Amino acid sequence: ASLTGVSNLKSQQVFTSSGTWTKPTGINTIKVYVTGGGGGSGGRGGSADTGAGGAGGGTAIEIIDVASVSSVSVTIGAGGAGGAESGNGNTGTTSSFGSYCSATGGAGGNHGNQGGSPRGGGVGSGGDINLTGQGGHGGADDGGGNTPAGTGGASYWGGGGEGSGYNGHNRVAGTHGSGGGGGGMFGTTSGVAGGAGIVVVEEYA
Repeated sequence: ASLTGVSNLKSQQVFTSSGTWTKPTGINTIKVYVTGGGGGSGGRGGSADTGAGGAGGGTAIEIIDVASVSSVSVTIGAGGAGGAESGNGNTGTTSSFGSYCSATGGAGGNHGNQGGSPRGGGVGSGGDINLTGQGGHGGADDGGGNTPAGTGGASYWGGGGEGSGYNGHNRVAGTHGSGGGGGGMFGTTSGVAGGAGIVVVEEYA
């Protein structure tokens, strides 16, 4: 699909919670960005093992002729919850724009006793461009308390949350489909949630 010959951008709608896109008067073409929820991070394990960051949600980007369309259902995927101490983070859920395109959520990060290993990002589907979210960064197995926990994976919209670090630096939740930062020894020991997904609709005459 292409925007060649289409007039300039007229308006935009941004969805951070599920709802319905309603076409404004005079709009014939839209470009949608659909991003799934980010994964929650893993908690620390025993012996100061640090958790991995959650992975970023995938993104689908599609140009759609809406001349004969009046509205489309929008689903926003939730960010995965962070794991408890010695618990894995949860996977984010899928965002979609009707039946046109969708994007799955990023996987949750593993806890420190599993080596703090990261897992993969979500995947866009049905779009003209389909992107995979970044995997969460790994934590440390037997980090001795001095190794920072893993950073969350990025989504299309930006980087994930930082992991817990030395001297009490606390982990940070994900935003707009990015993964949460892992739990560690000197910050909060549990993981933290990934960011909820997002759908952006650009509207053209």
